[in-house]
Amino acid sequence: MALMKVKFDLKKRVKLAQTVWFMYWFAVMAGVLVFSMGLFFKIELRKRSELMDNNESHFLPNLLIFMGLIACGINAFGGKVCYDSLDPAKFAKWKPILKAFLMFCVGFNALLVLTALLCFLMRIPLQFTLAEGLRNGMKFYKDTDTPGRCYMKRTLDLMQMEFRCCGNDNYRDWFEIQWVSNRYLDFSAKEVKDRIGSNVDSQYLMDGVPFSCCNPSSPRPCIQLQMTNNSAHYSYDHYTEELNVWRRGCRDALLSYYGGMMNTIGALVLLVTMLEVAVTVGLQYVDSSLSTLANPEDPESESEGWILEKTVKETFTDIMAKMKAMGKGSKVEEGDEAAVATVS
Repeated sequence: MALMKVKFDLKKRVKLAQTVWFMYWFAVMAGVLVFSMGLFFKIELRKRSELMDNNESHFLPNLLIFMGLIACGINAFGGKVCYDSLDPAKFAKWKPILKAFLMFCVGFNALLVLTALLCFLMRIPLQFTLAEGLRNGMKFYKDTDTPGRCYMKRTLDLMQMEFRCCGNDNYRDWFEIQWVSNRYLDFSAKEVKDRIGSNVDSQYLMDGVPFSCCNPSSPRPCIQLQMTNNSAHYSYDHYTEELNVWRRGCRDALLSYYGGMMNTIGALVLLVTMLEVAVTVGLQYVDSSLSTLANPEDPESESEGWILEKTVKETFTDIMAKMKAMGKGSKVEEGDEAAVATVS
């Protein structure tokens, strides 16, 4: 018994083919959208690639670009097949490869679902990538004279101002590293010697943050140095005063930005998947309705279309039987080859 069997006459077949043809070309535009989203996401990641711990974060945008290109190709081909289905003579040349094409479409739809799931799940590894990348980037903030790191200060400053954040987890992360270059330190000064000698790593540590951490909306001039020293500033209490630097950590800010982007892309990919499933089902109806004409020589005769020629259970049983037969056939061939080799 066929699954979701529908009867067609010539008028219904023509209307079906035209509708599916229109949907296929709409799906081509959806493929362009997926490609564009992948390209946009890749560009956004590359803008801050210096703050990423590794290149694995580009796997998802590369996958989106690939899936978008494949979607454009298979949908353009499907649209051509639907257009040619209006002419039985033209449709006949596509008939031998149509089943293989439909199987490919089913596999492609499964990959689209997997891509959408990755969009939602990649937030977790991205969190660790950003944490490690930001930590290393902050260590290199002072290396303005070191080749390969000379732009790290500019990158971090622009990022903190753009995303209104400070440090990795919060502004206190800057207290734990030396972010002022030795080039601008007077090593003969007592204060510098005391600070360097106060820690085992011999770093110039201070309770201050770069200027890019300052919140311009604060009515008070920015207090970015000696932030924990109440006596260094008039009418200031570090514990009760609302600091005029950004309290939010940059890891959380970037994760929120990229995570929101990935969630949006994932939702759009799911919508594209629904459209791809619809056109695949439509093409299957076109194929089956043209294959079951009551009188193949009379295009106006009635026919039947379906999604599956048998029930889901019977179809699954047939597939498993075919796979077992293929497995037995390969074993027999290997046995014959071994016998020939023994005789030789």
